[in-house]
Amino acid sequence: MNAFYALFAVILLLLVAWVGVGTVDLYSLFGIIIPYLAFTIFILGFLYRIIKWAISPVPFRIPTTCGQQKSLPWLKSSKLDNPHNAFWTIIRMALEVLTFRSLFRSTRAELREGPKITYGDTKWLWAGGLAFHWAFLIIILRHYRFFVEPVPAFVLYLQSMDGLFQIGLPVLYITDAVIVVAASYLFVRRVFIPQVRYISLFADYFPLFLIGGIAVTGILMRYFTKIDVSAVKELTLGWINFKPAAPEGIGIMFYLHLFLVSVLFAYFPFSKLMHLGGIFLSPARNLANNNRAKRHVNPWNYDVKVHTYEEYEDEFREVMKEADLPVEKE
Repeated sequence: MNAFYALFAVILLLLVAWVGVGTVDLYSLFGIIIPYLAFTIFILGFLYRIIKWAISPVPFRIPTTCGQQKSLPWLKSSKLDNPHNAFWTIIRMALEVLTFRSLFRSTRAELREGPKITYGDTKWLWAGGLAFHWAFLIIILRHYRFFVEPVPAFVLYLQSMDGLFQIGLPVLYITDAVIVVAASYLFVRRVFIPQVRYISLFADYFPLFLIGGIAVTGILMRYFTKIDVSAVKELTLGWINFKPAAPEGIGIMFYLHLFLVSVLFAYFPFSKLMHLGGIFLSPARNLANNNRAKRHVNPWNYDVKVHTYEEYEDEFREVMKEADLPVEKE
């Protein structure tokens, strides 16, 4: 039911934009006000979450490790899985962010007849997640050409590489196909694996359908229902220069696409998508594990009145003697 609710929510958003632009002609609302508002919410919400995490005290070193910690010279340590200094911690973080290393090395457990527990890899999940995130990033970088003039060389190069396997006109971008396939796989996995479906909530399905809707409307704009690209660039440059004007001849599909993007921006800081920023502030990932080399004391610890053994024995010495318990002082 969570999946149906999420799908219904995205369809409702599309209908809102369709009626607002196609029937009521609210071009300024959907082309200027809502994008500005969504971007403002995104920036303020993102900063709020990051600052809140950044000021949260981390009194102890709690990195997630799965290898030998650095200790004695003749014991070989695992520098990546158990980094002991800032350099190897940065390398580990880079591999995590760029290649999803922990997900690549992850395993799944299944209970089969016997009962017997079996373990398997999760390489398909790793490949789907990696393809989804990289395709999304490349698509965002490609869209940078709409916001600047002239277009930077790296955007043109990225665009040419993305359309390397040219199929017809306009050029078919590889990432357009990859993001649809990857998002579909991540959705199907949530639906058809019972254990994953059991723990999946509305907040898990909604971003998938929202990003899927953005991808589909973008593909429809590029390959099927043509839009006025020059008018789109005029609008986006107007955003940047704070002189926006919403032209009417762009096409309704653009406004559907733009509205879903605006919803994603506004929703982003308050969703699980904030792992984009949270991964860098996770104490389980961004700390070196040097607990054997350096003593870490909780700064919140307050002075505690302790009762030493010497004081204990002074208090109960006679009783201990009567019970034939050894004492250090006679």
